[in-house]
Amino acid sequence: MIMPVWTKSPSAPQHVGVLLFDGFSNHCLANTVEPLRAANTLSGRTCYDWRFLSLDSGPVTSSSGLQVAPHDRLTDAQGDLLMVMPSYGFRAHGGWRTQAGLRAAATRFDVLAGLDTGSWLLAQSGLLDGHRATIHWEELTAFTERFPDITACRERFVIDGNRITCSGAMAAFDLVMHLIGQDQGQALALEVAQLFMTRGSGRSHFGGAGSASSPVNRAIALMQENLENPLPIPEIARRVGRSQKMLETRMQADLGAGPARIYRRLRLGLARKLVAETDLTIAEIALRAGYEDPSALTRAFRAEFSTTPRALRRQA
Repeated sequence: MIMPVWTKSPSAPQHVGVLLFDGFSNHCLANTVEPLRAANTLSGRTCYDWRFLSLDSGPVTSSSGLQVAPHDRLTDAQGDLLMVMPSYGFRAHGGWRTQAGLRAAATRFDVLAGLDTGSWLLAQSGLLDGHRATIHWEELTAFTERFPDITACRERFVIDGNRITCSGAMAAFDLVMHLIGQDQGQALALEVAQLFMTRGSGRSHFGGAGSASSPVNRAIALMQENLENPLPIPEIARRVGRSQKMLETRMQADLGAGPARIYRRLRLGLARKLVAETDLTIAEIALRAGYEDPSALTRAFRAEFSTTPRALRRQA
């Protein structure tokens, strides 16, 4: 899987355009935008901003009747990533106007992504020629026959240079989780996944191929279940059936950090949520996050988030 080249540093906001067509899937849209929103909320900064786009200025209606008023027309938009989302009835949207609009957009957006059946529209526009790509698996055979210059793959999502394709609504969540980890770090992706109470679905959200039963995901599950009374790392390794060294190697490869660092981030993530959303005392929050006293929590909190629990609460 070839990673796209982003033009901005991880600290700069990624500007995302979401191009909607009549018949788009609410499920696909939510699975795309909500993790981005969560990344902004949990990081305390704007990692992503997004705008809904259409070919014209009129409202766009989803397959279930939800109307979305676009922020802009496609012709007026530019950014880092354009996500093309037609979903149902996509063949009706493949005319010359769509093709011309997408070809022009390819000069204004660094990366183009076809979500669900958006791959078909990108392919019709000649924007996937020579690339590996996927599409909703119900359309994969027709996609393969119709576009012989594209290497079609039965995968949840494919990233090939500055082209991304995704097979459906559930896979859109996996894709966005992958991008968050790639752009903003696996620690933040882990917090987002924790917020949505997911630890993987066929492909680990936390980097690398795997499942919820992989040693890394089982270790994360143990950490999440034992935030108030943290387990020693050797005990976690024993419970997942790996040596401590092997677990550290796997987590470093998948998450970019060792078990102790990931465990601390999970505990501090809980503390930050309790500081911002509850009236619990800092002492009580410290106990719930596995710290013996408020001063220990405050030191770790400041090192992780560059602020103190009390300062964050005042801001909240």
